[in-house]
This record gives sequence, C-alpha cells and structure tokens, in this order.
Amino acid sequence: MAVSRIDFALDEIRTAGATRYLAGRLARARLEALTRTADLSLRFTPDAASFVYAVYADGNRNGVRSEDIDRGVDRRTSTDERLRDQFPSVDFGAVPGLPAVDASSEPPGADPIRLGAGNMATFTTNGTATPGSLYIRGPRNLQYVIRILGTTGKTRILKFDARNRVWKPL
Repeated sequence: MAVSRIDFALDEIRTAGATRYLAGRLARARLEALTRTADLSLRFTPDAASFVYAVYADGNRNGVRSEDIDRGVDRRTSTDERLRDQFPSVDFGAVPGLPAVDASSEPPGADPIRLGAGNMATFTTNGTATPGSLYIRGPRNLQYVIRILGTTGKTRILKFDARNRVWKPL
C-alpha cells in the first residue's frame, strides 16, 4: 500500500513539474518579447500522438504568423521540445469528460491546445498575449491546465480535483 502512495506522489510531482516547466517557458517568452521589442510565440505543432513546441520571433513587425514561419521571415529562436521527452508519462491531453475550466470556456474534448487555429501563444511587446489554455495530463488521470491571460500575458495554473469535479488554483 505504501508503494502505491509513493508511486502516486511521484506521478503527482512529475505532472505538476511538467506544468510548472511549461508555464515557465511561457513566462520566459513573455519577458523576452518585452525585452527584445519583438513579438514572440510558442507554436505547438501536432507530432504523432502529441505536440512539439518551439519559440518563434516576429521578423517583420506584423506579429508571428504561420505563413511567415513557413517562409522563414519569422524565425525559430529555440530548439523543438516535447513535454513527454522531459517528463515521462506526462503529455498534452485531457481526461475524457473533463469539464470546462470556467463558464467562459469550452471543455477541451480531444484538443488539449486551446489557442485558436494557429496553435500559437503569442506574447506582444506591450505585454498582452493570445488568451487560451494548455491541458496537461499525467498518469492516473492527473489533470492540470495552464491558462494564458490575454490582457496581461501572465499565466495561471489550475489542477482538476477529480473527486469533487472542480478546478482549483495551484
């Protein structure tokens, strides 16, 4: 019984750590956008059963756009990363039947990256960002979400309490 609790605690630590790590990457992009005086985006691209993400910088002062990335105008400033490569058994995803984080949003369903059609979290030089949510799922149906607040560019982490079926701030 003690081994089961230790395993659960390790899963919890790993999942929370992955969530905090990604929130830190978002905060770093926000800060770099302010100091570089160029918009920066974390772009999430489907890759097999998950997503790969990297940071891109606006190269022509019109915001980071997929077509500009494809043309090489908006350049990648980081290497590709996969959450599951750094945090085994943790990845983008949502527990089936997961409720919406709040009344103004929709449940994630099968789409754990809720940032609009471009799947980019863009941070501007004036401190704003693309609003949205990134759902992170760990073993044993552990569930977290990172909410990006558009007006400030700041992030907020919440954990899903499966027993009470509510989201709680971390």
